[in-house]
Amino acid sequence: MDFSKVGNKSTCKLSRRHFLKLGILAAIVGAAPFRSFAAIRNYSRLEKSLSFYNIHTGESLNAVYWANGDYLPDVLNEINYIMRDYRFNEIKPIDTRLLDLLYDIHSNLGTRQSFHIVSGFRCPATNTFLYKYTSGVDKNSLHMYGKAVDIRLPGHELSSLYQVAAGQKGGGVGYYPESEFVHIDVGKVHYW
Repeated sequence: MDFSKVGNKSTCKLSRRHFLKLGILAAIVGAAPFRSFAAIRNYSRLEKSLSFYNIHTGESLNAVYWANGDYLPDVLNEINYIMRDYRFNEIKPIDTRLLDLLYDIHSNLGTRQSFHIVSGFRCPATNTFLYKYTSGVDKNSLHMYGKAVDIRLPGHELSSLYQVAAGQKGGGVGYYPESEFVHIDVGKVHYW
C-alpha cells in the first residue's frame, strides 16, 4: 500500500493484489453466515426413520424417531417395545447411538426394507440361558444394556450387511452366517 497526501487529505492507493485479497475476504465473510444458517435450517428439517420387523412376535414398526433436531420420546418407546425381550416381556431403553448407527447402515444400503430383529434387548435371565446353551453369546452382552441388536435385512446378503456395518466404525460387528444374522453394537470398535 502506498499512503500519500493530496492537499490536506490522506489517500491510500491499493495495489491490485491487495484489492483482490480484500475482495475475496469480504466475499468469504459475507457468505459464511448465510451458509451456516442454511445448514442449520436444513439440519433442523432432517428426519430419521427406521423400519423393524420382529421375527419372533410378528410385530412391525415404521416410524420417524428423530425430527427437528430431537429424538421423539413416544417413538423411542415404540422402538423399545418392538426390541424388547419377548421371552420375559421386559423392556429396556435402546441406546439412541444404536438407532443412529442402524439409520446410517440403512441409508448406505439405499433400501426401503425393514430390519428383521433376531435379538434386541435381552434381560439377564435370557442372556444367561443363551450363554450357557448356545455359542457366541457374551456373558456380559451389550444386549442387556440396550446397546446391541442382531439383524437381517431382506434383499441383502449378510456379507454385504456386515461390510456396510463394519464400514461405519460405530462399534462391534459380528458375522453369523450359520444363524443368518449380523450382530451390531455400540461398544468398542471390533469385528468378528
